[in-house]
Amino acid sequence: MNNDIQPIWPDLIAKIKARTPARVLVDRAGEAYRTTTQLELRHAHAAARDAVRTEMDLEKDLGNEFTAKWNLFEVSTLAKTKDEYLLRPDMGRRFNEAAKRQILARCTEEIDLQVVIGDGLSVTAVAAQVPQLLPLIFAEAQARKWKVGQPFVVRYCRVGVINDIGELLRPKVAVLLIGERPGLATAESLSAYMAYRPKNGDHDANRNLISNIHQRGVRVEEAARRIVDLAEQMMREKISGVSLKEQHIPRSQGDTAWRRQNQNSIIHHGDTETRRHGEK
Repeated sequence: MNNDIQPIWPDLIAKIKARTPARVLVDRAGEAYRTTTQLELRHAHAAARDAVRTEMDLEKDLGNEFTAKWNLFEVSTLAKTKDEYLLRPDMGRRFNEAAKRQILARCTEEIDLQVVIGDGLSVTAVAAQVPQLLPLIFAEAQARKWKVGQPFVVRYCRVGVINDIGELLRPKVAVLLIGERPGLATAESLSAYMAYRPKNGDHDANRNLISNIHQRGVRVEEAARRIVDLAEQMMREKISGVSLKEQHIPRSQGDTAWRRQNQNSIIHHGDTETRRHGEK
């Protein structure tokens, strides 16, 4: 190898590693990973298992002050245990009868935006992102003078429960903040599934998704703006899912002038990070 090229490799490897949490270009000992890498993998695997298996504790995971401030309450799906939830995904897509009664008693129907928090496959992600994200979503929505519903938390939650939310409360747009299936890079990644007037029979093609909401992915500030901008687009075009492509323009925080000038005509720039994933 040319000696003039060799000095650039350490810098190039450092730059590549800085761009991704994936374990790329790691050293090895013979045919195996080095001990440090093996230990990191075991630590990440344990964190992923904990994220999936941990039961949600509303006040512990979101904090007493946050729970009280937002008047959060918890309901459950048809799944009765974590094991049943993991083995029977279908049971995580429907509310039980007690949940339906509580939601109807405590939430307002026919509002503009309904935000729901689901434990999903990572309680760790919910605890890490929701306390920062929820207030930002509400601030963005209230700046548009929308009617925003009472948020609540769903235990043993799958993405399909968004249909039941639509049937019960009939919001224009429903947003489900749910813990993503953890990998070996992070267990703190949250997803925002969104649908325009969701109803029974809807499926993934009827929903939009903003995923990878975490410190090394989509930051909460940007996620909040994208969620509310996409909700505005759904309300304007009266659709969601594969028929709707997110028109996302990054902008500086608090740029109200941009919003006033562009609320009726948003220019599309490039590709989007909104993706449709398989049902969680």
